[in-house]
Amino acid sequence: MSALQIILNILLIISSLVVIVTVLMQSSESDGMGAISGNNDSFFGKAKNAALEAKLALGTKIAAGVFVALALIMIIVG
Repeated sequence: MSALQIILNILLIISSLVVIVTVLMQSSESDGMGAISGNNDSFFGKAKNAALEAKLALGTKIAAGVFVALALIMIIVG
C-alpha cells in the first residue's frame, strides 16, 4: 500500500464521518410529538433554525461530493 493510498483512505474516512455527523445533526421535516403538546417556535427561532439547516444541508452536499470523488480516485489509484 503506497503513501498516496493511505492518505486517500484517511481522507475517505474523515469525509464519511463528516457526512454521518451532518446528516444526524439535521432535524426532521415533520413536527412529530411537538404539535400534540403545543410546543411551537417563534418566528425568530424558526429563522435561526432555517439558517442552521441550510448550512447543514450545504455541508452534507459538499462532504458527500468529496466522499464520492475520493471513492472514485481510490478506484483509479488502487
